[in-house]
Amino acid sequence: MTSILILNGPNLNLLGTRQPEVYGSTTLKDIEDLCAKHAADQSIAISFQQSNHEGALVDAIHTARGVHDGIILNAGAYTHTSIALMDAISSVALPAIELHLSNVHAREEFRHKSFISKVSVGVICGFGAKGYTLAIDAMMDHLS
Repeated sequence: MTSILILNGPNLNLLGTRQPEVYGSTTLKDIEDLCAKHAADQSIAISFQQSNHEGALVDAIHTARGVHDGIILNAGAYTHTSIALMDAISSVALPAIELHLSNVHAREEFRHKSFISKVSVGVICGFGAKGYTLAIDAMMDHLS
């Protein structure tokens, strides 16, 4: 059975209450439930992790090697700053998809640069919670 790690970075634990005009009212738990149902319908194993700490995200990426077939990563603000996350993805040799709820290219200039996209098979942004199921489908297409 194909296994995918869905890894969420800083402040995503506050979804539903954090800047609803940007991120909507959907909670991280709602997104996890949506993904779990979508994955179950396709016989895909899904694991979820969230951390506000860069090192914990690096550890989760390292631990994914040999356990998961791919990683869907919403690194939040670390997307634009973390060479450590970029290096971790490169080091584990697992396909990764960069994901964002909002369209980062329609936002502040600093959000237009991504270290994660340099080591990802693709980027999905701007589709809100639906982006997660799109990423699952894209990962399955990539793996097949």
